[in-house]
Amino acid sequence: METYSFLRGLADSWALLVLVLFFLGVILFVFRPGSRKAHRDAAESIFRNENRPADADDKEGR
Repeated sequence: METYSFLRGLADSWALLVLVLFFLGVILFVFRPGSRKAHRDAAESIFRNENRPADADDKEGR
């Protein structure tokens, strides 16, 4: 039972700490400075060719 107790303590403390740090890292990555353009581009990508088809020479589809 010594191994079980060790692994249980490890999971209760360090795994929780790792998960919280990972969550905070993801939040900081999403709200980092300069990411607004990338997020806006991804959000509006489905509407790019809504009114007319993309031009043959238009590389970005705009």
